[in-house]
Amino acid sequence: MPHLVKSLAELRQAVSSLRRLGNGRIALVPTMGALHAGHMCLVDQARAHGDYVVVSIFVNPTQFAPHEDFDAYPRTLDSDLRQLGDLAQIVFAPTVREMYRQEHATTISVGGPSAGLETDFRPHFFSGVATVVAKLLIAVGPDTAMFGEKDYQQLLVVRQMVTDLALPVGIIGVATLREADGLALSSRNAYLSKAEREIAGKLNLILKQAAVMAWRDDLRTVEAWAVQALGEAGFSQVDYVAIRDAQTLKEIGSLQRPARLLAAATVGKTRLIDNMAV
Repeated sequence: MPHLVKSLAELRQAVSSLRRLGNGRIALVPTMGALHAGHMCLVDQARAHGDYVVVSIFVNPTQFAPHEDFDAYPRTLDSDLRQLGDLAQIVFAPTVREMYRQEHATTISVGGPSAGLETDFRPHFFSGVATVVAKLLIAVGPDTAMFGEKDYQQLLVVRQMVTDLALPVGIIGVATLREADGLALSSRNAYLSKAEREIAGKLNLILKQAAVMAWRDDLRTVEAWAVQALGEAGFSQVDYVAIRDAQTLKEIGSLQRPARLLAAATVGKTRLIDNMAV
């Protein structure tokens, strides 16, 4: 079992102990817990890029809006620890008060790839993510940190923040792990009923078709087609389907350079996101 620590002071002491063992590289895997196979892929990549692995498990309140599922978000620390076994040396599982003192007054304002898409519907989200990720990177001081490509916009925002703040850590993007029908693995998939799960599996299929269409049709027409197709497939709300520059997430008019197709849609009460290269 990994060494479980719950305070920033304990975390720093535990990381310092690892550093004293030698010149090994430390890899960080930030998570909100409820670990599944997708998270374990991040851990596997961390082991490939580092000699020691630190996993954080923290449901971060600053990235949830008041109407979102912070209280209902699954918290499964005991089973998370069993899954990790000896694959990680340290697990950091702080309380909210440990990460955000009552007097906490500092947040990180982000721009660049954070503009639009998720920000249009969750304007609080990336500031909350950037703030907690910065706190983790500063506390751990890892050589590398793993982030899944399923949250593609988040990955680019974190990379931008690390570059802008000159933090000495490499940000590694890890490919999305999918179920047999292509649905991206997510802790929120557990919320889906059987009927909703069947609908959710169509998200990836529609995006695949849209990615092919983008090479021959007008991009705005393809986006509109995908929105309509998701609605017809049973999604109750489609927040966006967008084809953007893969590095900046700026709007593009044609596929002159690498692009990314991104989508967010709700089935039942569960909001799903996905993306793929075009």
